[in-house]
Amino acid sequence: MAIRRLPPLRAIEAFVRIVRLGSARAAADELGLSPSALSRRVAALEEFIGKRLFTRQHQAMRLTDEGQAFYDAVSPRFDELAAAVEGQVEDSKVLRLHLGVLPLFGTQRLFPRLPELRKMHPRLHIDLDTSPHLDHRVGDTLDAAIVLAKQPDPFFHAVRLDHNRLFAFTSAALAEEIGTNPDEAALSKQTFIIHTELPDSFPAWKKAIGLPNLEPAAIDHYDSGQLILEAAANGLGIAVMHDDHFRRSHDKRLAKLFDVEVESPYSYWFICRPHALEMRSVRIFHDWISQAGL
Repeated sequence: MAIRRLPPLRAIEAFVRIVRLGSARAAADELGLSPSALSRRVAALEEFIGKRLFTRQHQAMRLTDEGQAFYDAVSPRFDELAAAVEGQVEDSKVLRLHLGVLPLFGTQRLFPRLPELRKMHPRLHIDLDTSPHLDHRVGDTLDAAIVLAKQPDPFFHAVRLDHNRLFAFTSAALAEEIGTNPDEAALSKQTFIIHTELPDSFPAWKKAIGLPNLEPAAIDHYDSGQLILEAAANGLGIAVMHDDHFRRSHDKRLAKLFDVEVESPYSYWFICRPHALEMRSVRIFHDWISQAGL
């Protein structure tokens, strides 16, 4: 039987990564290519199929309608091929999981429990990635991820891991200065510290304490929960963060403000592509974390 001619796999890989990462620059970095080399791969693919996949405006690349249709058709097959190849080359003595995880979740909640998983499945080994925007790379460079989100995209298989409350806390010294139940005038003179990827936390907290129009002196944004804890402990401001992280820190330098329970808009989720559950490494970790109560 004659084998159908296919475009170069590297060209398809370049195309898929640009779409999933949302940036040609990010895709080039991921593949270790120069921008011009990446562009040549995409051009070769467009020439092969006879369709324009992207419109190019300055540095931006946007999918055309034909590009979207091509991605929808090719992406699942690309994932299947990657999984099939991995299954053939994987060392039979090791099950390898490429997992994305947020650093604070890993430190406080995952690492203390991993020994029990290792004891149950000694062949399972986990490569950890703590880079930002983990969900963009699930199904590509990551098999699965633990993310903090309101609701993951529906094309993921998702398991909700917790329900969170929001706490406001600061250094014990600042809490003593302004009191643990400060009024709006006192709060308006303070700096608040908010996680970059959790912008709705602060409005939810303000509404719950009855001060929806509170305007603080400043709002500082950090992309690391661990740094937020440290900044608050050193009196750099009032942090609004999940109660679980506050409690697990066991940091005596920190003091909670207000005795109120505020529902967080965000939860931790385990996510993967549905077909990834066919991989033994993903299935083992999925089944364990779904029941572990981290």
